[in-house]
Amino acid sequence: MPTPLTVTAPWRDLLRGQNGLRALALTGGVALHAINVHIVTTVLPSVVADIGGLDWYAWNTTLFVVASIVGAALSVRLLAVWGPRGACMAALALFAAGSAGCALAASMPWVLASRSVQGFGGGMLAALSYALIRVVFAPPLWPRAVALVSGMWGVATLCGPAVGGLFAQGGHWRWAFWTLLPVALLQAVLVAVQLRPTRVAAPGAGSVPRIPMVQIALLVASVLAVAAGSLSAQLALQALGVSVGLALGAAAIAWERRAPSRQLPSLLPTGGTAPGTPLGAVYACLALLLVGTTTEIFVPYFLQTLQGLAPLTAGYLTAAMAGGWSLGSVLSSGHSGTRATALLRAGPLLCAASLLALAVLVPVDLGLPAAVHTALCAVALAGVGAGVGIGWPHLLTRVLTLAPPGEEGVVSAAITTVQLYGMALGAAAAGLVVNAAGLTYPGGSAGAASAAAWLFASFALAPLLAGWLVHCMARPRAVAAEVTRPAWQGKRS
Repeated sequence: MPTPLTVTAPWRDLLRGQNGLRALALTGGVALHAINVHIVTTVLPSVVADIGGLDWYAWNTTLFVVASIVGAALSVRLLAVWGPRGACMAALALFAAGSAGCALAASMPWVLASRSVQGFGGGMLAALSYALIRVVFAPPLWPRAVALVSGMWGVATLCGPAVGGLFAQGGHWRWAFWTLLPVALLQAVLVAVQLRPTRVAAPGAGSVPRIPMVQIALLVASVLAVAAGSLSAQLALQALGVSVGLALGAAAIAWERRAPSRQLPSLLPTGGTAPGTPLGAVYACLALLLVGTTTEIFVPYFLQTLQGLAPLTAGYLTAAMAGGWSLGSVLSSGHSGTRATALLRAGPLLCAASLLALAVLVPVDLGLPAAVHTALCAVALAGVGAGVGIGWPHLLTRVLTLAPPGEEGVVSAAITTVQLYGMALGAAAAGLVVNAAGLTYPGGSAGAASAAAWLFASFALAPLLAGWLVHCMARPRAVAAEVTRPAWQGKRS
């Protein structure tokens, strides 16, 4: 019987009939989450101008993603206890509550607290979407379903910057958050109809997974340590934050590796913590690619400060990154075999080259006409996203097909946990880099130019490392081992 790695069903099989309605129920939550990300990215400069808190700029993303990690990790238990419909409804309720809190915020701490609630619900929504793909659809549909979930970021590029930019330019950034509430309500109605307990069974039904609290706490502390270091102007304290953060991340991995022998709950499936295993290598690639994309959070500020662009224009340019991701994901999802391998190899290199191009285009005046300069920035931003997107369906399909028996729910939830940890660590590191490079001191155009150059150039290292891992995975010997021996048959790492 052909495997999902060699056979992919056509789009019409996914988008018609009952499959189409269920696909809409699964992807709508991701679309809501993605639209919110682009709204916040676009309005954040206006929020800072209104209530202050430039030093905490990156923390809006850091805390949002940290909370998302917790939500994603808890989604497996929530799904087993409440089923698909109940779990999705709870996630939507939390997301809506956080959105209302952001709209009512009078200070940056208030915004940060509300963003954390938003992230908790958003992390659940993202994890549940991936977890239910293997439950709702047949294996040949998995690459298409994964591409469709990724494609929701393309929907966000149309809606998010428009909503955020229009309200920001009109001086009404709070209404950008209010608009999320009716969308969440519509999605709740769709979930209630399509994800009935009698029609879709939760994976692992009959058993309630334990929550790996120690690993979650160590990962959260890891990200917060790096982010805390970014608040200091002293290089020694910044280095301390990074060192502590990396040590806590290593401790989380060490604890995870010992968990099975001690009969403790695991956050990742068998083989998920070692880059030397097929499953571990894929997870590492996911995290590293997401680190590269977190440069996005400062793009609107750089473009408005250095290029003089309006919030709406800057927002849409930033959305080019997500647009490239979506387009690359959708176009590459139908390929398999050697073509899929070639796309996996090319993606990280394209991502790294685009980030290096931004290190020159954003902070440097090249003497080009403004329209040409803006177009080049848009192409480079789209290149960063496309570099991730063209390999994304194939990486996630490998994760699903490498799932050890009995660990399918953990494997799916771990997709979101790993990518969110990459985003959170990337956001924290981005705040550290830009603050150290002069974003707040000396500040102004000179500080922003220095921060942009250092941020984009240094973050190109992440996709380059992901490219090396992909190269190791794509070698004939590694591919043969992956196809002939499931990861779960080896020693847990």
